[in-house]
Amino acid sequence: MTDFSGLFTPFQLGRFTLPNRFVFPPMGLEVCEGGIPGDDAAEYYARRAQGGASLVITEGAYIDHPSSGDNPMLGRFHGDDAWDAWRNVATKVHREGGICLPELWHVGLVYRGPDVLVGNDVEFRDELGQVSPSGYIAPGKQVTEGMTQAQIDEVIAAYARGAAKAVELGFDGIELHGAHGYVIDQFLWKALNHRSDRYGGSPRARGQFAAEVVRACRAQLEPGMPIIMRMSNWKMVDFNARLADTPQELEALLAPIVEAGVELFDCSQRRFWEPCFPEIDDRNLAGWVKAVTGVPTCTIGSIGLDLDFLVSLSEGKTAELDLAKLDELMRRFDRGDFDLIAVGRAMIAEPDWPKLVQAGALDQLKPFATSLMADPLMAHVK
Repeated sequence: MTDFSGLFTPFQLGRFTLPNRFVFPPMGLEVCEGGIPGDDAAEYYARRAQGGASLVITEGAYIDHPSSGDNPMLGRFHGDDAWDAWRNVATKVHREGGICLPELWHVGLVYRGPDVLVGNDVEFRDELGQVSPSGYIAPGKQVTEGMTQAQIDEVIAAYARGAAKAVELGFDGIELHGAHGYVIDQFLWKALNHRSDRYGGSPRARGQFAAEVVRACRAQLEPGMPIIMRMSNWKMVDFNARLADTPQELEALLAPIVEAGVELFDCSQRRFWEPCFPEIDDRNLAGWVKAVTGVPTCTIGSIGLDLDFLVSLSEGKTAELDLAKLDELMRRFDRGDFDLIAVGRAMIAEPDWPKLVQAGALDQLKPFATSLMADPLMAHVK
């Protein structure tokens, strides 16, 4: 029997002590009609806190900037009509004892349209006035001009407004979506960042925009409220991309973000067991980020399942249980590679996933069927 006891030890995140190491991560489920999470969405998040996730992060919510994103079924973190709904999310997660953060999001030059995860192309929406560091929508494909300093300042200010509103609405901190090829990631990724000013060129310069976003948000949060930065190697336009070719480059890239005061890196992978630098060792992205920064990390990616999210959705396949992967997860956790684990699809299928693992009832865990996505808010409501 795998020893999972380490996952049920406390962890300090800012001013909060999490009772265990389980995170329910942000997933864009397209269930916020008009950008507003309904009461069923609030109950969906609360149910995962009830099931044992000590930290619940909402799906990405567009910040108050004209081109942050316009998918009407994804969260909108601006507008008077949305505020009470987001306050309800935080309130209901707190009711179940969970810590709750919104994920603040700006897509940059990648329009995340309906069903992009199942094969539809990303697209440039000129009418939205989309912005990016250098005007590239994909490596080698420049479709517009890069951002001016004034445009950079406007986006940073929008993130700060989102952080201030998160405090007002009763959230416990924020996560910044810096992954998957969206605007923060477009600055981090050298394939899209061709700037020659202080925001581009060296790895450290590419991390400057993210650092300024963190600082601006930090100024709006109460002392001890955590800022999490989500990051990834893979992008919507390139699943095989890497942010850095060496650990030294990764360290330099993230150094300004660390100095700005981020408390945790949420390291998104499609498969947690895949190495970040396979030419060196088997540590995944979370393992290497923690090693080069000294900052705690969270890992994610098909935990307990045999298919990653994109494959299961695009091919309509059920992601079956793969409990052997849990042995591998604990091997890495126990050697100190990462501090938190995020369980997404498996907790859609079974909200009590952490509690069942703690009880040793692995036989009660469920596979993730793609049919659950037809109405994920009602998946195994109990």
